[in-house]
Amino acid sequence: MSLLSRLLDRRIAAYQRELIEIHYAEVENMYRQMRGWRHDYRSHIQTIKVHAIQKDWDALIAYLNELETDLTAVDTVVKTGNLMADAILNSKISLARAKNIPVEADASIPVTLRLSELDLCVIFGNLFDNAIEASLALPEEKRLIRVYIDMKGNQLYISFTNFTAGGKLTRRDGRFRSTKGEGHGFGLVRIDTIVERLGGYLSRNSEEGAFTTEILLPQAGADSPAPQ
Repeated sequence: MSLLSRLLDRRIAAYQRELIEIHYAEVENMYRQMRGWRHDYRSHIQTIKVHAIQKDWDALIAYLNELETDLTAVDTVVKTGNLMADAILNSKISLARAKNIPVEADASIPVTLRLSELDLCVIFGNLFDNAIEASLALPEEKRLIRVYIDMKGNQLYISFTNFTAGGKLTRRDGRFRSTKGEGHGFGLVRIDTIVERLGGYLSRNSEEGAFTTEILLPQAGADSPAPQ
C-alpha cells in the first residue's frame, strides 16, 4: 500500500471516529434532557395537585402550558422504525431547533437496512450538517429543512431540501463545492463514495433559493418498516 493510500485511510478513519463521537454526543444530550424531565415527573404532579386543590385554575393552566413546551423540546420527533436512524435524525433535528431552524420530517425506514450504521451515520449526518450550515446564512423567518425518507420498491429513498441564500449554486468539475472553504467538503465525498459502493443513485440540484439532495439505495431483502 502506498504512503498516499495509508494517509487517506488514516484520514477517513479519523473522520469516521469524529463523526460517530459527534452523533453519540448529540444523542446523549437529547436523552439527558428526557431523563431530566422524567426525574422531575413526581414534582410536576405534586405541583399540579396543589393548584387543583387550591382551585387556582389560571396557575394550573399556565403550569401545564409550560410543561407542554418543555416536553415538546425533548420529545422524539421522528419515529422511523429503525433505531439508529431515529437516533441520528432526532439528534440533528434537536440541533437544528436549537439554532432556530424549523425541520419538516416524514420518514419510514425498514428495521434492518442493507447498509452499515456507519454508512447511515455518514449520509444522514452530513446531509443534515450541510443543510443546517446553509440555513444559518438566512434570516430566521426564511429557514426551513425538509426531510423525506421512505421505501420506493426495493430502494431506500432519501431527500433533503433546504432554503439557501442567493441564487443557484454553481458546479466546478461536475461538483457543487462546499461553502466552508478550501479543505472542507470531505463529507460530500464520503457520501458519494458510499452511494457508489452500494450501487445507488445520487442527485444534487440547486434552484433559486433551495438546494435538494436525493439518494436511492438498493435494499433488496431488507425487512419491512415497523408499525408506526
